[in-house]
Amino acid sequence: MYAIKTELLPSFVLVLMGAMDCLTTVVGVIYFGAVELNPILSGVVQSSIVAFMVLKLAATLCIAGTYFLAKKMLNKTADKTTNSFRFSNVFVKSSYAGLVVFLLMVVANNLVVMLA
Repeated sequence: MYAIKTELLPSFVLVLMGAMDCLTTVVGVIYFGAVELNPILSGVVQSSIVAFMVLKLAATLCIAGTYFLAKKMLNKTADKTTNSFRFSNVFVKSSYAGLVVFLLMVVANNLVVMLA
């Protein structure tokens, strides 16, 4: 029971950080006149906030789900002593850490823009 919860925690953190990014972006755009700096999403923000939110949250869920599935596949590996397993495990964990740090910086930036 507890193993399932601990396996979901990293994905939950990614979803939480992505939702915070989405929320701070929407609040900044609507109430503080901020602009989306992502060139791919800036057009979506200008045309429809709802479409932006759906796209942003769907992307966040896909990334979190991909992380969960990658860890699940790695945990099913029979021989965890191989170099390929070690490399894959380090790659997945490093990618997760990079995403969390990136999302923390994005949310912090959004908050600074709103408070300025």
